[in-house]
Amino acid sequence: MITTLKYFFAFLFISIIYLSQTYPAIAQFQPGVIMSDSEFVDYNSMSMDDIQRFLKDKKSYLADYVDPAIRVRASQLIYDNSQLARINPKVLITTLQKEQSLITEPLTQRRLDWATGFGVCDSCSKSDPKLQRYKGFANQIDYAASTFRLFYDNPQSYGFKVGSTYTIDDERVTIGNRATHALYLYTPHIPGNKNFYKIWKNWFTHEFPDGTLLQDSETGGIFIIQNGQKRPFASMLAFASRYDLEKVIVTSPENLSSFPLGPPIKYAQYSLLQDSKTGGIYLIVDDKKRPIVSREAFRKIGFNPEEVEQVSPEDLATIPTGEPITEENAHPTGALLQDTSTGGVWYVRDNVRHAIWSREIMNANFPYMKISPAKTEEIEKFRQGEPVKFKDGELVSAVGDPAVYVISNGLKLPIPTEKVFEKLGYDWKNVIQTSQKALSLHRTGEPLNIQNL
Repeated sequence: MITTLKYFFAFLFISIIYLSQTYPAIAQFQPGVIMSDSEFVDYNSMSMDDIQRFLKDKKSYLADYVDPAIRVRASQLIYDNSQLARINPKVLITTLQKEQSLITEPLTQRRLDWATGFGVCDSCSKSDPKLQRYKGFANQIDYAASTFRLFYDNPQSYGFKVGSTYTIDDERVTIGNRATHALYLYTPHIPGNKNFYKIWKNWFTHEFPDGTLLQDSETGGIFIIQNGQKRPFASMLAFASRYDLEKVIVTSPENLSSFPLGPPIKYAQYSLLQDSKTGGIYLIVDDKKRPIVSREAFRKIGFNPEEVEQVSPEDLATIPTGEPITEENAHPTGALLQDTSTGGVWYVRDNVRHAIWSREIMNANFPYMKISPAKTEEIEKFRQGEPVKFKDGELVSAVGDPAVYVISNGLKLPIPTEKVFEKLGYDWKNVIQTSQKALSLHRTGEPLNIQNL
């Protein structure tokens, strides 16, 4: 059983990488937690100069806009109101784009008059005398900021109360925090908030792909990004049995807070867990519990009964169930077999053999696994499966190719510039150079990018 940290050297890599300009892949939208509370109220996230620079970088017409009623520039209005209401100015910028596309589209009087969509509803007429006090760019910024703060400060008032579940657009949604409560009160449907989320992610969030290992710079907690969620490791043993500590990226709590919290990873890979009520024994493999159906199957795995850990049925219930392990399962924890005739190495698990196309893939995936010699006929008795790929989160490059990629969900995602690479916290020493053949196992996905560098 693997229970020690996996330290191994990384290959050196050339530093030239090609350019690309596309949006990053968006982490999955979670309707119950649209953004974190800490982000929502981070009113010092941008200075007035930062806001003006952002508008200029986006080539926004708002960069030169001065409200004629009060002779104040757009960036100052956004900043002043965010400070007064103690709301993140990025929330106001995102709302301007969500409601009227004012950051990226030409200005019109109609767009400016209803800039943040405040007071506007599907059944309302913009000519209604009751709505005229909300009209105008400065008024819209003021009302949006103060209303967001009002909603945020009263999580159990109005509708969409924190902790309660509602049917929104035919979907059951449990409101997970105060920021989400405020956003649904402001825009009471899923499509509008999903649009808010996409704009926010594209413009204001470091987009760490699935498979990234992140450490909170304040608490020291370690997480893995999976399915757009941050999953905490409950112990160093749970982490060290799966991943290399040298590949962890230290990041701020603010960057981590943009990911919804996922289920914790509590147990080490290949842990043996026994249900304290039923006596059933399970093997943890790739975050699933695999029931061991008999004493003989347990014996064939080769574990010591003293390694079995007693856990409650409630704790076991939180772990997805995998395929049962029977007496017929060969190498349920995996084995490396080298063909004595060809020299080729295969990874065998559960009666399936997987070709290993490069030494780099073998070293990255099985750095401490012993290679056992085997005859060709012994290996060929196992059914052939897909070749072994690099693990999610690995940085890879092919010899002779200046491109560098990060593996995520089995795809290789191009990292378009050195600036993006370093801004995301990657370390050049962790880039693995491999063959073009090994790299070709992974289809190419969307390039990573950070729009707010």
